[in-house]
Amino acid sequence: MISLIMLGSIINYLTRSTLAVAAPTILKQLHIGAQEYSWIVGTFQGAIMAQPICGYILDTIGLKFGFAIFAVAWSLINMAHAFAGSWQAFAGLRGLLGFAEGSANPAGMKATSEWFPAKERGLAGGVYNIGASVGSMLAPPLVAWAILVYNWQAAFVMTGALGLVWVVLWLLFYQSPDKHTALSDEERAHIAAGQEKHLQGDGTRPSPWKILVQRNFWGIALPRFLADPTWGTLSFWLPLYLSTVRHMDLKHIAMFAWLPFLAADFGCIFGGLVAMTFQKHLGFSVINSRRAAFTVGAVLMLGVGFVGFVDSPYAAIALLSLGGFAHQTLSVTVITMSSDLFRRNEVATAAGMAGTCGNAGLLIFSLLIGGLVAKVGYTPFFICLGLLDLVGAAVLWTVVRERPVGSEA
Repeated sequence: MISLIMLGSIINYLTRSTLAVAAPTILKQLHIGAQEYSWIVGTFQGAIMAQPICGYILDTIGLKFGFAIFAVAWSLINMAHAFAGSWQAFAGLRGLLGFAEGSANPAGMKATSEWFPAKERGLAGGVYNIGASVGSMLAPPLVAWAILVYNWQAAFVMTGALGLVWVVLWLLFYQSPDKHTALSDEERAHIAAGQEKHLQGDGTRPSPWKILVQRNFWGIALPRFLADPTWGTLSFWLPLYLSTVRHMDLKHIAMFAWLPFLAADFGCIFGGLVAMTFQKHLGFSVINSRRAAFTVGAVLMLGVGFVGFVDSPYAAIALLSLGGFAHQTLSVTVITMSSDLFRRNEVATAAGMAGTCGNAGLLIFSLLIGGLVAKVGYTPFFICLGLLDLVGAAVLWTVVRERPVGSEA
């Protein structure tokens, strides 16, 4: 099941990353500037902040059919990018795409909370989040190949078509643990025994307002607000940075732009393993193990601040790869905490609301890059990325409160 949801995440991030890789070609052919491109990216980020709506829908109508509907939508919308001829058209399509693709994170967290005991959710969340890295990693070579062999329009059609293929697999094979016929009684009992009793769903519809006023929600939402600009910078601005600052052509971008996402793959697993190590060998609680793993990633993120100070483009790629590794190390831990702190019938909604905060940070940061990069360059933004997660770690340690002793199972 986690492999199936991971594959969906791969397709999700592959489609959303298609524009970033094709951007140098599209901007040149359609005479679109960096400011207009930031508005295109900003429209996507503004729309993806509707994640709470996606999460609420998934919590209400069910994961299987709800996620399939969203996946069909984002696949068709992505294919429609091939017909865009202006920055306004791209902005409109990116807005629609952002809304549909905002379902991926709530869906992944809901599946993880249903299928895994608490002690295993960190690693399971890391495996699921590999999809984000792999999808972003596959985009540079695949999209560059499509552009070089065919044209940029073909890249959108190909990546969108892959999404429709995945929907068929999802409908055929996904099922919840209580309904899956291939699950043994022992496996079903193992999952149930590892679930926290105080987080069992009560069958009611989730209340976004009740989630919003909880201290623990802001304890995970604010670190995501501070952390997500890193992923947005790698996903949407890295190809342009390599093209304009490091003077790489499309072939070299295809060769090197995927490396930070490969490193991010290892970060996904590393974050889950670090949390499990703190819990198993040092006696940390579930929540404290997540906080400690986030802090490790935040310290590693300091290396990104030096990207603008190295002369070698290969050294810059190495530091950006460290950033991808560090970001996913901390990101998977804080994302997983929505399943540690909220009831089963609230997980997708809470994850979506926290995702909204993360994408708000990404949107603001991306608009600042678009408006200021021509004047100040990229270096100040890399320095900020290296420092923001330390603030996020402080918030995670001071704001999130664990359940009282005796309330956990």
